[in-house]
Amino acid sequence: MTTPLTLALSKGRIFIETLPLLAQAGIRVLEDPETSRKLILETSRSDLRIIIVRASDVPTYVQYGAADLGVAGKDVLLEHGTEGLYQPIDLGVARCRMSVAVPRGFDYQNAVRQGARLRVATKYLRTAREHFAAKGVHVDLIKLYGSMELAPLIGLADAIVDLVSSGNTLRANDLVEVEQIMPISAKLIVNQAALKLKRGAIQPLLEVFSQIVSPAGVSP
Repeated sequence: MTTPLTLALSKGRIFIETLPLLAQAGIRVLEDPETSRKLILETSRSDLRIIIVRASDVPTYVQYGAADLGVAGKDVLLEHGTEGLYQPIDLGVARCRMSVAVPRGFDYQNAVRQGARLRVATKYLRTAREHFAAKGVHVDLIKLYGSMELAPLIGLADAIVDLVSSGNTLRANDLVEVEQIMPISAKLIVNQAALKLKRGAIQPLLEVFSQIVSPAGVSP
């Protein structure tokens, strides 16, 4: 019996916004991960199953072959690195942006011009480090995992680097978005070895997803 393909997804926005794409591809997930305790979900296709993992773990599962495919945000991929991963399609879901934000009234541009050393709180250390290095800005990076907006409010940091969607959370905490680093969306990623060994099963899926999100979704 052929082992089914495994697609790694995370709960929340990526799962919700990927469901319609799966539906267009003729794939229906048989259980809701928000209500089910199962971490392996069957689909309407016997040759494809879904595993539910943390968003930050999706590339790891795919890289090491525990999942053949996955859907991961560009932010996660930039931090994880792309070793062993093929990224054929930008699905265009979970759109947001990576930005720098500071407390209202903090003169960020002037601080940068004067060469001030800034304390920046973020969980995206690699992205933040590369961004500020490219600008020639000296920073001390402080790694946090949640409540990023709190850091500048209590003096832990001068600025934050975080994902911004509507900006409502920033405004609610009197923070201002002062710089956009890059747009973010979720990509379909594939284990490189699986693509070679299971090309007959994976390639048709890639073609279907490419047609669904085409033309903007297909990476060169």
